[in-house]
Amino acid sequence: MRILRTGPSPGRDGRGQPLPGPDESFDLPGCVVTPRQESPQVGGSDQQGRDTVVVGWTVYAPPDHPKMPLRTTDRVRIRGVVCEITGEPGDWGRSPFTGARGPLQFAADRVTG
Repeated sequence: MRILRTGPSPGRDGRGQPLPGPDESFDLPGCVVTPRQESPQVGGSDQQGRDTVVVGWTVYAPPDHPKMPLRTTDRVRIRGVVCEITGEPGDWGRSPFTGARGPLQFAADRVTG
């Protein structure tokens, strides 16, 4: 999986628009990616037909990557699809039983349009 990150803008162009920053993208190995589906409306025809639509993924990432934490402007490429990171990533913290660090969990939604 690859985190798509753009660095800070180096300034503005002649019309005052921000210039794109440098590419700071990086690979994030060791992730577990699970599909996330849209829940059908209760009692609706989708529920009757048991149709589901995958709208994105839930990602469980190792917490100790040197470029963490994730930024609100980061995007992620999963299975060739570019997704936006939705919401605040959740840090599972340390296990009270083993003391081991848990994963960082975040939602990744498909970019459309």
